[in-house]
Amino acid sequence: MPNTPNVAIIAYDGAQQSALFGLGEMFDMANRMTDPALGQQITHRLVSSSDIAENPQFDAIILPPNLTGKRGTSDHALHAWLKQQHLAGSTLCSACAGGYWLGHAGLLDGRRATTHWALEADFREAFPKVLLGPEHILLDDNDIVTAGGVMAWVDLGVHLIGRWLGPTVVSRTCRQMLIDPTGREQRNYRAFRPETSHTDQTIRALQHWMETHANDDLSLPMLAAHSGLSTRSLQRRFTKSTGLPVNRYIQELRVEKAKGLLELTSLPISQICWQVGYQDVSAFNRLFKSVTGLSAGSYRQRFKISKTN
Repeated sequence: MPNTPNVAIIAYDGAQQSALFGLGEMFDMANRMTDPALGQQITHRLVSSSDIAENPQFDAIILPPNLTGKRGTSDHALHAWLKQQHLAGSTLCSACAGGYWLGHAGLLDGRRATTHWALEADFREAFPKVLLGPEHILLDDNDIVTAGGVMAWVDLGVHLIGRWLGPTVVSRTCRQMLIDPTGREQRNYRAFRPETSHTDQTIRALQHWMETHANDDLSLPMLAAHSGLSTRSLQRRFTKSTGLPVNRYIQELRVEKAKGLLELTSLPISQICWQVGYQDVSAFNRLFKSVTGLSAGSYRQRFKISKTN
C-alpha cells in the first residue's frame, strides 16, 4: 500500500449518509494528525455507482451500510467493477449490509467476513460459502476487510487509519474525535431473537412457555413432559424448528433474561443468576461471558439504563 492510499467510498443508492461523509471526515482528521515529514496521507473520494466506469484503479474501496433494506442484488455493473478492482489489487471493505455487494460479486466465497448480527441468517442463506463470523465487530482478511453493525463504519475507519498511517495516528485521531479505538465485539450487542415463525405449533407453544419460566427446571425430561413428546422427538423437532439444540437455546434465553435485569435493575449479580435459573454464580458468569464477550459486571457498567430496582 502506498504512502498516499487512494480510497473510494461508494455512494450507492441507499448508502448511509453518515457513513459516506463520516469516513471522509475521519480520514481528513487522521491526515491532520500525521507527521508532515513522512508524507503520509489518505486521499479519498465519494464515487456513485453510476460513475464507477469513469474512475481509475483504487487502492481501497469501501461499501458503507444502508438503512433502506437494499441488498444490491441487481447492481451487476457495480459487482463486475468490484471484481475488476479486486483483481487489480484493490483492498475491498464493507460495513454492515455493505457486505451484500461483496457477496453478490462472489468475492466473499471461502473468505472470513462479518456483517450485522441481525442479518446473520439472511446472509448465510444468500452466501452459504462465506465463513461468516457475526460475533466479530471487524474481520481483516488481508485484501477483504468487513465490519458488522450500522455504526461499525467507525471501527472500520479506525482500523484502516491504523493500517495505513500507524498506531500513533490512530491514537491521536481517536482522542481528537472521542472514539474508543479498541475493545468492542459485536456479540457485546447481539440480542437473542429466537425463531418462532416455524410451523411446529407444539414447539412454538413450548417456546412461549419457556419465555415466562426461564428460572424453572428446564431439563430435557421436564420439557419433554411439558410438551407431551419423547425426549428424542423433542430434541429433533426443537432443533429443526428453532435452529438451536435445546440446551443451547436455554443458555441463550437465560443470558438474554439476565441482560435485561442487568440493564434495568440494581439487583446483585448473584440474585440475577438465581432469577434466571442458575444456582452456581461462577458457572453463570462463565456462561454469560462466553455468550456476550463481557462479564456480567462489565455488561452492566456499559449498558445499564436505570438505577431503580
